[in-house]
Amino acid sequence: MDNFNFYSPTEFVFGKGRESECGKYVKKYGGTKVLIHYGGGSVVRSGLLDRVKASLAAENIPFVELGGVQPNPIDTKVYEGIGLCRSEGVNFILAVGGGSVIDSSKAIAVGALYDGDFWDFYDNKAAVEKALPVGTVLTIAAAGSEGSGNTVITKTDGMWKRGAGGDALRPKFSVMNPELTYTLPAYQTACGATDIMAHVLERYFTNTKEVEITDRLCEAVLCTIIKEVPRVLKNPEDYNARANIMWAGTVAHNNVCGVGREQDWNSHGLEHELSGIYDCAHGAGLAVIMPAWMEFVMPHNVMRFAQLAVRVFGTAMNFEAPEETARLGIKAFRKFLHEIGMPVNFAELGAKEEDIPRFAEKFSVTKIGNNGVTGGFVKLTKEDAVTIYKIALNASV
Repeated sequence: MDNFNFYSPTEFVFGKGRESECGKYVKKYGGTKVLIHYGGGSVVRSGLLDRVKASLAAENIPFVELGGVQPNPIDTKVYEGIGLCRSEGVNFILAVGGGSVIDSSKAIAVGALYDGDFWDFYDNKAAVEKALPVGTVLTIAAAGSEGSGNTVITKTDGMWKRGAGGDALRPKFSVMNPELTYTLPAYQTACGATDIMAHVLERYFTNTKEVEITDRLCEAVLCTIIKEVPRVLKNPEDYNARANIMWAGTVAHNNVCGVGREQDWNSHGLEHELSGIYDCAHGAGLAVIMPAWMEFVMPHNVMRFAQLAVRVFGTAMNFEAPEETARLGIKAFRKFLHEIGMPVNFAELGAKEEDIPRFAEKFSVTKIGNNGVTGGFVKLTKEDAVTIYKIALNASV
């Protein structure tokens, strides 16, 4: 295990009806004028937005609103939010929604205190050092943004989907009521579960030796998703299954599963080009890309893939041919994704073969440095990216 520092200061407010306590926690963390940031009409129709407003009013905390965040949040909404924060004297941002809303809120938070263009943080021209405090009311278990210091935004000029991060962006508190996920469509539930699994697998595939504790934590999260997602797809109001999935999403990405070990993150980089251009759900893109990446890199460490197959997917270990065990594990992963309603290839996602050179070029520009490679577990070249996209093109269950 490698040396590490672990810092995760977010206060998690978990359970039924806890959104009624938002005002109390905003006040606790110094908020005196709030921007409520949210997405579409679901938070309005469900009454959630009214309950949040009532909780702020009960603490005599004034607020302004900015809705309209879309999946794969865009820079134009961030600029709008930054301007609103400055003109209204906002000193706290409350994100009411899923990962897209939280990511947009974080971008506004860092941009509001920055003299330059907020995109500098996503273009690696500036480091995140300070931001307005952010709180969240989570409505979908997926991105883990409620407990992480990460944010992803798409720049509409060129459709560049890029990430930024820093401890200043970790939410001060996150309200997590599993009941708020009851009305999610099955597809969004499955997309969120896929994102959770991908966050774990980006950490699981490592070159660091002797990391049994985090291996087991990763495997536990994966097994939880495999057990609980079919339950909620059958019964969307299964509170305990929803609760397990929601907490799994947080644990998957607050880095408790990733400390002390090298991580990869190339699958996310490869997927960002798909959802950046096609505006598909991030989880759906990962369902197509991650198994293809796994097939490509599997020979690098066959036994790690065999370990995943045995411990998570219940595959029998073939000691004479561990490669076969490893391949069966990847097949089982893809089959599970298919069974919960996720796409497995480009055609199901709406992507086209002729776009592969463009995907690879954008991936190369963003991820690949002067040495011509990127990644942790296996370092990829631009040509490797093309190969992975081609595997994803015609993948099948």
